[in-house]
Amino acid sequence: MKTKDLILIVEDDPGISKMLQFTLTQDGYGCVIAENLKSAYRLFQVNNPDIILLDLGLPDGDGKTLIKNVRSQAMTPIIVISARHAEQEIVAALDTGADDYVLKPFSGIELSARIRSAQRRLLGIIPSQQHIVCGELVLQIETLIVSKNETILKLTPTEFNLLKYFMLHPNQVVTHSRILKEVWGVGYQHEMHYLRTFVNSLRKKIENDPSRPQYIITQMGVGYRFYCQNDSISKE
Repeated sequence: MKTKDLILIVEDDPGISKMLQFTLTQDGYGCVIAENLKSAYRLFQVNNPDIILLDLGLPDGDGKTLIKNVRSQAMTPIIVISARHAEQEIVAALDTGADDYVLKPFSGIELSARIRSAQRRLLGIIPSQQHIVCGELVLQIETLIVSKNETILKLTPTEFNLLKYFMLHPNQVVTHSRILKEVWGVGYQHEMHYLRTFVNSLRKKIENDPSRPQYIITQMGVGYRFYCQNDSISKE
């Protein structure tokens, strides 16, 4: 089988890392394994992996440190795999820049589905449209670049896809479950903390005043509406 994307596994439990490696190589992925933060960051820089699977409880620190370091340099999808079930831990990881959070124990089928969802979010390009303009915001679909007043914004892959979804549905009230299904995929419709976390994060990056948003408007009890007075899609 031809090797597909390269996955960096960051896990200090040899049994779990070997199981992950076996499952992923069976699916055609290449794998490199790190047992701590120091080696994980080195392997990230040397190998430029396509996806990172990250445990949070590592011998030399919290995995969220690696998320911050990666996010300062790249949009690489990061899927946290952790035994920490508390909602505040999940929200903290997502807020730091993780794209997904899988609870231990998990099945190989579930993990494969999460990886495919992460890949779709990163590569979710609409070929017939090059960029979308709304007010001060310009989203370039092919280059995965978002700018505001000609200043490039640093967005994660999930933030980019969430903003793209909003900008492709301007001035429409879209429900929480619809957004979760369309942006994250089938099976995510009830993951409300995902949506709250990423909306808050996106507001901090695109709004002049996140506490009084002008773009992403909350429709109480229903969902959100992306306000765009001069919504347009350029195909030039």
